[in-house]
Amino acid sequence: MAKTLTGVVVSDKTDKTIVVSVITHKNHPIYRKAYITSKRFMAHDEKNEARHGDTVIISETRPLSARKRHTLDSIVTRAAISQDQTVEAITSEVRAETEASKATKVKKARGEQPDSQASPADGAMRGDTPISLPSDSEVTS
Repeated sequence: MAKTLTGVVVSDKTDKTIVVSVITHKNHPIYRKAYITSKRFMAHDEKNEARHGDTVIISETRPLSARKRHTLDSIVTRAAISQDQTVEAITSEVRAETEASKATKVKKARGEQPDSQASPADGAMRGDTPISLPSDSEVTS
């Protein structure tokens, strides 16, 4: 039976190949100090389904190329943020959500009916007290 390893995909740039970093915990034979080693394995990904940051299981197989000796068995967990997402795109999504929640709170404070698309995270289900907003005359003076 082939040996299986669990690791994290550190590169998926090449076609049908992923690079998996496998971390192992070892004890020093003389000093008995625990230390961590990591090794990178190239694995065959036939369907190009694994992405950077995914936790995967790979298994040994016959040599597929000069450096590939493993194949992808399964993807255990997907990465929380994919590599192609930029920080600006993620922060703009968060800003849009916070602006929508602020707009909902303002409408509630004015006594208007909030949008039907308000989510529980907007405070619609928490029972927040209305916010007192300054009137137009207070803002201009």
